[in-house]
Amino acid sequence: MGLVQLSGPGAEPLSIDEIKAHLRLDGMNEDVLLQSLLLTSRLHIETALGLALITQSWSLVLDAWPADGLVHLPIAPVQLVSAVRVSDPNGLMVTLDGGEYDVDASGRPARLYRKKGSWPVPARKTAGIEIDISAGFGASANDVPEPVRQALLLLVAHWYEHRDPIEIGTPSTAVPQAVSRLLNPYRAVRL
Repeated sequence: MGLVQLSGPGAEPLSIDEIKAHLRLDGMNEDVLLQSLLLTSRLHIETALGLALITQSWSLVLDAWPADGLVHLPIAPVQLVSAVRVSDPNGLMVTLDGGEYDVDASGRPARLYRKKGSWPVPARKTAGIEIDISAGFGASANDVPEPVRQALLLLVAHWYEHRDPIEIGTPSTAVPQAVSRLLNPYRAVRL
């Protein structure tokens, strides 16, 4: 199973001006650094929580369908499953009719299921199933929940203040607890 990003977000959850106001910076001398810290902070949060903050397109590639027929979608929040494709004996990926399956996005993880019967068996043993997913809180920064935006702002500020490389054998500076606490409600519960 693999998750491949097809298109990234069209914007970031914070603007450079918001970050500069938080850090009390003037001028444009640090803009490139701040943009880099914003990108890495967003990716850190998205990866740690299995989230897409701003709308993005992903493809989930599977070798086989799960035994129970429920496909757990490993990214949240799922907005849409735009296509499900299965390999045929000619080596082509055939798109299933959207009326044959549905998505339960009410839980985490969201689940894809077939409405009737079983899923068609892919002709290829590996990567014979592709599921295109649109995920994210929305297309703009205003769609991202405010606690997540605040955690992102704190993480950018933390990494701005602690730019030194970590040396082996010395204590490292941990991510502030406030960031983790703000993000706790967005963690997937694992049983």
